Amino acid sequence: MIAMTFDGQSSVLRETQVPDPIAGPGQLLIDVHACGVCRTDLHVVDGDLSAPKLPLIPGHEIVGVVTAMGEDVHDFEIGERVGVPWLGHTCGHCAYCLGHRENLCDHPGFTGYTIDGGYAQKTVADSRYCLHLPPEYTDAQAAPLLCAGIIGYRTLEMAGDARRIGIYGFGAAAHIVAQIARHQQRTVYAFTRPGDDAAQQFALRCGAQWAGSSEQSPPEPIDAALIFAPVGALIPIALKALVKGGIVVCGGIHMNEIPAFSYDLLWEERRLCSVANLTRADGAALMRLASELPLRIQVTPYPLEDANRALSDLREGHLTGAAVLMTPGRRPVQT
Repeated sequence: MIAMTFDGQSSVLRETQVPDPIAGPGQLLIDVHACGVCRTDLHVVDGDLSAPKLPLIPGHEIVGVVTAMGEDVHDFEIGERVGVPWLGHTCGHCAYCLGHRENLCDHPGFTGYTIDGGYAQKTVADSRYCLHLPPEYTDAQAAPLLCAGIIGYRTLEMAGDARRIGIYGFGAAAHIVAQIARHQQRTVYAFTRPGDDAAQQFALRCGAQWAGSSEQSPPEPIDAALIFAPVGALIPIALKALVKGGIVVCGGIHMNEIPAFSYDLLWEERRLCSVANLTRADGAALMRLASELPLRIQVTPYPLEDANRALSDLREGHLTGAAVLMTPGRRPVQT
């Protein structure tokens, strides 16, 4: 099969012919139709995340069809459409797994990082960590749900019952989260790169009540700030915008250095926390919610062999919504 592979020496992926994978016990063999391009993929190929599997096939927002199954698969059928998210395996016996916090497992496996992912024509995945997908979405639209959607959902959940939500960095995750927050009758304020008028208009179309630069203050203090941009300098800015007792939730897996800030920004019981990975329960909950709304998923499709261009466009901030790689013969109309 054709796969786009990362060798650890260069941030440029190579188009490579590799042997077709074979489903082992408990695994699904999947014909990949679409795979979202996530900022975490950038962190892998740019060296921000250490110790990836090498060589590696990136990609952890995988949508495809089951073509074969190993032994002991019970919840899927041949021909069924399936989603493969970031969390690909957990040990099941560490304190975190036993405490229903599998996202913090001591011995996890991550799709497109420590396990080969979906920048390929085929992949295999542990069936226990795969997700049933709502039929309302095309393959390209469903792909971003599998990380941008799930991680965004978990980030919003960690904000509790906050009513006024500030979203910093308006990309794939933010445009899904904003719609969920509005469905929950929360007020959304969107913060983008200075001068990014296109992103601000996009945020307004996604339900934000106000959109402006991250250098600006919101029209009123916010109860929670959700940070999706990997920019540490946004943390003191977001803390300054919070009400007493408010929370800043960092939704990314990587962030550059956080500058020093005075204690008064954190005082009055303001909180700062991060989101780590996801649980299968998060995935199932998001898929149910996506079926109920429905969500408007903005995607820009790329052929599989143009993975480097998609990553570059994401790196340079040239995307509106989410980039999605399509395998040959799976070219969607722009959505």
